[in-house]
Amino acid sequence: MVSGIKDSGPRIIADIAADGTVGGGYPGGTGGRGDGSDPYEALHPMGPSSDKSRILTGFILLVVAMTFAGLFGAYIVIATNGALEWRPFDLPFQVWLSTLFIILSSITYHLGKLSIDRFRYRSARKWMIATTALGGTFIASQLLVWMQLRSMGLYMEGNPYTGFFYILTAMHAVHVIGGIVGLGSVLLSLGSTSVSDNRAERIGSIANVVGWYWHFMGAIWIVMLALLGFWR
Repeated sequence: MVSGIKDSGPRIIADIAADGTVGGGYPGGTGGRGDGSDPYEALHPMGPSSDKSRILTGFILLVVAMTFAGLFGAYIVIATNGALEWRPFDLPFQVWLSTLFIILSSITYHLGKLSIDRFRYRSARKWMIATTALGGTFIASQLLVWMQLRSMGLYMEGNPYTGFFYILTAMHAVHVIGGIVGLGSVLLSLGSTSVSDNRAERIGSIANVVGWYWHFMGAIWIVMLALLGFWR
């Protein structure tokens, strides 16, 4: 819902409508600080910071990918060498619940990102809260898995398969917690009652990079599940 645009005059600040949609003005007046004192910021709402965040996120994803690739490679080598100590076990039921939670969290994040792209920030906030809750539920389900394994007398010592299970799932859980922290930054960015064009761009940028990370961790989990469940 954009007010009439003129060739000159003050920039109109976007207001959140009753349905959570946001309207915007045009570059040339009020920037991200709301005082119109930075013409460059008004004309280029994101500037170089958006590119930096994408590059940094890409680097983080590369490091995470290399870390898990190394662990997956070691798992495959040991799983295929026929060692007598390698004794796989049936995955606990909670593992499949964890899979459901992380898949659902990717879906809710996608829906939240769609709402952000459409400037429906109230709806986006609800979806992001749901994603955060599903992420927390995923971590809780992993704790239940580890407790179940301990009750079955399965520890890291003496069985490389069990050791890999603990290491891989623990590493993944730590990275998911990092993703939940990222979700918190998205929720904080959605907490404002009024959003300028500059801030709308920043919200979109934050949601993009956190989304890359979140969906990537979901993909890592699927690969991990395929190895632990079917490459034994």
